[in-house]
Amino acid sequence: MAETVLSMARSMLGGAISKAASAAAAEISLLMGVRKDIWFIKDELATMQAFLVAAEAMKEKDMLLKVWAEQVRDLSYNIEDCLGEFMVHVASQSLSRKLIKLKDRHRIAIQIRDLKSRVEEVSNRNTRYNLIETNQFTRDTDERDSCMEDIRNQSANNINEAELVGFSKPKQELINLIDVHATNSPAQVVCVIGMGGLGKTTLTRKVYESIKSFSCCAWITVSQSFVRTEFLKVMIKELFGSEALKKQLEENVGSEVNLANCLREKLLEKRYFVVLDDLWNIDDWSWMKSVVFPSINNKGSRIVVTTRDLGLAENCTLGSSRPLIYRHEPLETNDAINLLLRKSRKSEEEMKKDWNMRKIVTKIVKKSGQLPLAILTIGGMLATRVVDEWVSIYDQLPSELERNRSLEAMRRMVILSYNHLPSHLKSCFLYLSLFPEDFEIKRRRLVERWIAEGFIIARHGVSVEDVGNSYFNDLINRSLIQPSRVNMEGIVKSCRVHDIVRDVMISICRDENFAWSTSDNVTHIVGDNFHHIALQGSWCPNEGLDWNHVRSLTVFGKKPMKPAPSLC
Repeated sequence: MAETVLSMARSMLGGAISKAASAAAAEISLLMGVRKDIWFIKDELATMQAFLVAAEAMKEKDMLLKVWAEQVRDLSYNIEDCLGEFMVHVASQSLSRKLIKLKDRHRIAIQIRDLKSRVEEVSNRNTRYNLIETNQFTRDTDERDSCMEDIRNQSANNINEAELVGFSKPKQELINLIDVHATNSPAQVVCVIGMGGLGKTTLTRKVYESIKSFSCCAWITVSQSFVRTEFLKVMIKELFGSEALKKQLEENVGSEVNLANCLREKLLEKRYFVVLDDLWNIDDWSWMKSVVFPSINNKGSRIVVTTRDLGLAENCTLGSSRPLIYRHEPLETNDAINLLLRKSRKSEEEMKKDWNMRKIVTKIVKKSGQLPLAILTIGGMLATRVVDEWVSIYDQLPSELERNRSLEAMRRMVILSYNHLPSHLKSCFLYLSLFPEDFEIKRRRLVERWIAEGFIIARHGVSVEDVGNSYFNDLINRSLIQPSRVNMEGIVKSCRVHDIVRDVMISICRDENFAWSTSDNVTHIVGDNFHHIALQGSWCPNEGLDWNHVRSLTVFGKKPMKPAPSLC
């Protein structure tokens, strides 16, 4: 979880820095004698943000660094709370004329100076303990890639079991889209998109292994860490063999430019089939397109890209041709049930005879969102338990996601997408955890709430509503939320959050003190200092929560007759 803590701390700093800049610019900050303190806070936070960017790139994120990032995050929350109150007073004309009531003015000034001292101490702590050293700023790609490759291999190996359950039809559809028999056409990009755990890699691998009509083929795993020279070497080796790469290196022409020129020249007259698995950044594609793939190739060559991001896929152009998009969908319900039964070593006949088994299997399939990876990992747990224990396992799935190693790949799939989000989308994404399971979330309502919470960063010449809608569409395109209702113009009007994604999201929110929600069967709150609270059902917390830090309260279902005593 260290990566998530660092990522969230950096995200929170952005809001605090923005609020500090606004507060320092207010004329009343000069009259109160705190302008210099606020500017100091802003500058120190900006420096911390830069350190956190470097920390996210480090190969090892130890406990001390995680603790420091948590302190930065909590400090950012407190600064936003204090300066938010300050700006409320500034916005009130009647109060600003009186230079704020003397009592409030004195209290806020003391809080700002206390925050300045805390900022200094947190900043000094980084230096004192050498948390981030200069020589650690360089990204250690080998270790990170190795870790991610293990997770991807584990996922792919699991999903390989699904070959005969629900993959035959998508495989044929993808082959038809690729049009492998078109031999006199320009090179074409085909993108396979979908959320993590759908089996995009497995599906594409099945197609790749069945292709026979191309003169050279290569399978390249791109991932988030991308080293250009290594990419070129692997591609030469895959396409033309180890001897071709060895010869190129022996001739002392192993630079990036020479390797790229070699590849482009060799591919110019070849009918090639290249898979770029797990592409995350459009900049990586732009580089590949410009230096690797020939601009002219009328041999019917094909480049298949797998990605979670629809926006990225739509921009994977080659020459004048637009990419073809294949949307990989979850399994059909019957296929999902059959896959779960197979993995849990049960038969369809057994399920038909056992009404309780039928009921819990249906609930598990729904919980999994019919994702092959989720079904297979949960099915593996069920295989070692009797059917009477399956209900208990289902009820414990949210907590099992955090501690059960067999579910690690599924959790990491969500964490990876979350960590890859730009800072301005992280809070917007986590905010969705407040809504109940399987709740249809209206786009307009959600965007308005993001604006009210201050999550939307305004852009010059663009309304804040349009910026919010672009955030919403970005989360849709990144396959983190699912379209629920789409109008005639193709505009997504509402969305839902996948149950597994929501469970991981709730875990992150709890660790980051960001948001907390309850349901009727919860009797108390564990921890405090949450900033966004959602009450589901008729229950209302009466102890254990510090309401001083709460910024929003949302109630779903039957409203409490009266507020909690601690809120009064």
